[in-house]
Amino acid sequence: MSSTLEMPSLYQQLGGSENIEAVVEQFYERILSDKELGPIFAGIDMERLRSHQTRFVSFVLDGPNLYTGRNMRSAHQGLGITDEQFMAVAGHLIDALVSFNVPAEVTDQVIGKIAAFKDEIVGV
Repeated sequence: MSSTLEMPSLYQQLGGSENIEAVVEQFYERILSDKELGPIFAGIDMERLRSHQTRFVSFVLDGPNLYTGRNMRSAHQGLGITDEQFMAVAGHLIDALVSFNVPAEVTDQVIGKIAAFKDEIVGV
């Protein structure tokens, strides 16, 4: 008799909402310190954005669906985000995950899930 082991979701592998919140906090610290990306967030309510991002990332990584924000296309409409900016943001997310000792294979899966939204973020 064979048994099928169910892999924990990426949300579970990252340790749930509190850990994802910590990664998001580190992620935005890196972005705001970036001389190219930081100015884009001038005048943005960062506490609100961090909260939205934590809920969004949790949902995308198969956690609970508590995200109530706009869809990605609407949220990024008219911002003129470039491929280079998208890649720089992804790099900051990778660095934030690495700073929490997230294994490379899990980091790659997380980035894959987020990268699936690229067409809804870049150039819209």
